[in-house]
Amino acid sequence: MTSVGAPGTTSVGPAATTGVDRREDAAHFFSVLFPPGTAGAEGERVAEPGYFPDLNLDQFVSSVTAGRDEYSLASFFYEHLDDLDTLSYRQEVFSDLEDTAVFEDVTCFARQMREVRAHLEQADELHYRYQKESWFLDAVSLYCDAVTSLSERLARGRLSSRGMLGLRSYLASYVVSAAFTSLVSDVRRVRQALSEVHYSIHTKGPRVTVTRYDGEEDYCAEVLATFERFKQGDVKDYRVSFRNPPEMNHVEANVLTGVATLHPEVFGGLDTFCERHADFLDPTVRRFDREVQFYTGYLEHLRPLREAGLSFCYPEVTTGSKNVLAEASFDLALATKLVSEGGTVVPNHFHLSGAERVLVVSGPNQGGKTTFARMFGQLHHLATIGCPVPGTRARLSLFDEIYTHFEREENLSNMTGKLEDDLVRIRDILSAATSDSVIVVNEIFASTTLSDALFLGTKVIERLTELDVLSVVVTFVEELSLLGPATVSMVSTVRPENPVERTYNVVRMQADGLAYALAIAEKYGLTQEALRKRLLP
Repeated sequence: MTSVGAPGTTSVGPAATTGVDRREDAAHFFSVLFPPGTAGAEGERVAEPGYFPDLNLDQFVSSVTAGRDEYSLASFFYEHLDDLDTLSYRQEVFSDLEDTAVFEDVTCFARQMREVRAHLEQADELHYRYQKESWFLDAVSLYCDAVTSLSERLARGRLSSRGMLGLRSYLASYVVSAAFTSLVSDVRRVRQALSEVHYSIHTKGPRVTVTRYDGEEDYCAEVLATFERFKQGDVKDYRVSFRNPPEMNHVEANVLTGVATLHPEVFGGLDTFCERHADFLDPTVRRFDREVQFYTGYLEHLRPLREAGLSFCYPEVTTGSKNVLAEASFDLALATKLVSEGGTVVPNHFHLSGAERVLVVSGPNQGGKTTFARMFGQLHHLATIGCPVPGTRARLSLFDEIYTHFEREENLSNMTGKLEDDLVRIRDILSAATSDSVIVVNEIFASTTLSDALFLGTKVIERLTELDVLSVVVTFVEELSLLGPATVSMVSTVRPENPVERTYNVVRMQADGLAYALAIAEKYGLTQEALRKRLLP
């Protein structure tokens, strides 16, 4: 799903949807995360990116994957993509799953597959042979029902993505394949044979004897009918409920063994079934069951945010262009927390075009500057794993790496000071970054004097400009926003009538310090009133 924009620029996104071949191809389908012919379909575990804690993406991923530990989803959120076609592939699948009916189809399948795994896990924990095999047989039966149901549901669904169309075609072929039809047939045959097994139990003292059922009368119904006449309406039930664990006791196990001895052909068929179908789970179906949780988990996470009135969009992701923007966007991790607590989320905007590369964010403390910087980094990461991002519109750049420099507590175990630590860390970032990187710097050199902070900050921004790298620099040094056409000043604002009150709006404007001078004076007790009280008797 690519389109050509400016010379040397390629993009993917909602506006770039023409020319996509969405024919269903069962032969080549293998993943809803990766299109055919790409690597990484197994979702190998990778380490959490170093920038995740600074951007609070670690909190976000923990929230999305909560309750889904069995799927090991974190690696899908860690590894950003490096090609536009895979991004397009994922955006298409997300769009299909935005349809409530399709979403319910796959979540119903996921619930059924959880039952399959629960039965298999229970079978592994049991000790008696035929009980283990019975739980295994039930697991296979549930699996057959789940696959058949999903195939029928998707056949009726409105799908347009290559991933979901490929899955639909694959399932349509799979459910009529010899392997699957044989599996279904064997399940029915074995279950039917077991349902026809009847036996009698004779007890005398501690002795229990199992014999073939030979047409003996069942007196249970007659006894119940006899005592039914004495029933006088609803009465208190004095019966005690006992815990009934899945594991059979030794008496039940011996009874079952006796029944199996009486019907060797039936239980021999059960043995053969379990041996023949030990690996009944289809690898592609099993992979889909895991991968689709990436989508459903993310969309379920967005639901309360959308219900709170927040917007999400499918970003246009570009290569070869540094013209980026976001409208009505926000810090996703913070928004999740605020919405859960009944708070208000303040969206913000930004854009960079032409020679502009560095957003220099200044303004009063606690005014939303760091949140804005995190938003910038989060947007780029989420866009490059194929997810919808916060905002009504977004155009972002495909990056090779995100680097962050956030304030760290001073480490007393080494002999370096905070300034030296800042310098070493920013040097390492600037040495490793390329023109395709994204850099987020938050309150660098805050431990030094204003003149030193201005000198060092100027050197950092000059290097960022040389690298031609997209970046955000949060600083208390306003002069850094005036260093040339590559820098853009953004300011966290306060209410004009009450400068102490933050709006949490970060706007594109020239910093002058006047808007929050009073707030700073009040913070440090330097207002006229405060000084009068301190200095005058």
